Amino acid sequence: MPADTGGIATPVTIDDFLKLDIRVGTVTDVLLFPEARKPAYKVFVDFGPAIGIKKTSAQVTANYTPETLIGKQVAAVVNFPPRQVGPFMSEILILGFPDDAGAVTLVHPSKLVPNGGRLY
Repeated sequence: MPADTGGIATPVTIDDFLKLDIRVGTVTDVLLFPEARKPAYKVFVDFGPAIGIKKTSAQVTANYTPETLIGKQVAAVVNFPPRQVGPFMSEILILGFPDDAGAVTLVHPSKLVPNGGRLY
């Protein structure tokens, strides 16, 4: 995860933003990922019938247990190419912000919304 330099990133156009496909989904399963270099979970997210269930490795162990993640809606980039993380293939990038200690706090809708909805 890149360090936050405190400044604003390079400006982009609306066309650049629209290239990112950010969707909402519900966490359906969370497994421990002891092979990861940093503490992480294997997280499975249901994005509805059009996209289905996708998986990722998420370094969110400081703020979440598997039990608190299951059933939670999260925002994720779904159109990045798959990425090998140790022995696990990550298909999406769940989005979050750093808390005061630098640990990930997940982005989620403030009320229940249909899985697969696109951020705009």
